[in-house]
Amino acid sequence: MTSLFLTALAALIVVILLSAPLGCFVVWRRMAYFGDTLAHAGLLGASLALMANLPVALAASVLGIFIAILLLLLSKRNWVGQDSILGILSHGSLAIGLLLAWVMPTQLDLDALLFGDLLAVSLGDLLLLAPLTIAIGLILWRFWQPLLAITVDRDLACAEGLPVKRLEVLLVSLLAITVAVGIQAVGVLLMTALLITPAATARIWSRTPEQMLLLALTFGLLAGLAGMAGSWWWALPVGPSVVVAALIGFIGSAAIKRKA
Repeated sequence: MTSLFLTALAALIVVILLSAPLGCFVVWRRMAYFGDTLAHAGLLGASLALMANLPVALAASVLGIFIAILLLLLSKRNWVGQDSILGILSHGSLAIGLLLAWVMPTQLDLDALLFGDLLAVSLGDLLLLAPLTIAIGLILWRFWQPLLAITVDRDLACAEGLPVKRLEVLLVSLLAITVAVGIQAVGVLLMTALLITPAATARIWSRTPEQMLLLALTFGLLAGLAGMAGSWWWALPVGPSVVVAALIGFIGSAAIKRKA
């Protein structure tokens, strides 16, 4: 039992290390609903993975990147509003995933997908997550300033000659991979909360983007440890426990800042 708990804790830490920096971009660019769309697409990816006998994280990542790029392309059109496009793709992919899960001979564990199941993470999964985390961390370190530039002022970044479209594809692709990986930790319904809550809490206290990044990592890890502790002591589901811990941190920070 202890080894399962330690493996689950390590997997949660890895997911938070991925989600905290990308959550900053989600908050800055007001992409929360975008994250919801990618998370809902994760259920469809899991259904397709089961049909094709592929790893869930791989199928969800590939599908998430496809949908993310599709959203970027559709957002440039004026047929309907961007929020409508997000809503259609979000709930449409969720509905297709549910239908596929329903008609499949081998049933998906919908509870685990919707709310997460960290105890199902194996040591082999963790060994795959570790290099992925390092790779995404290196990419973010290399492209931090250009990604920050297109976030602050897209038009100015274009004028300075930055490859804005390619950088946007890179950002949404990293976000899609992170969401696909994080689904196993906190589930489809709560992944967006794990992305934005530590970053939003960090924004209350930070003055620079780099401070916000470090504080988002700190608040995310504290929420993860508190959620795991609550899950251990009171036999609660891990995903909701982590998100509630992050929510308490956000509400407490907002209350303290308001009094200051």
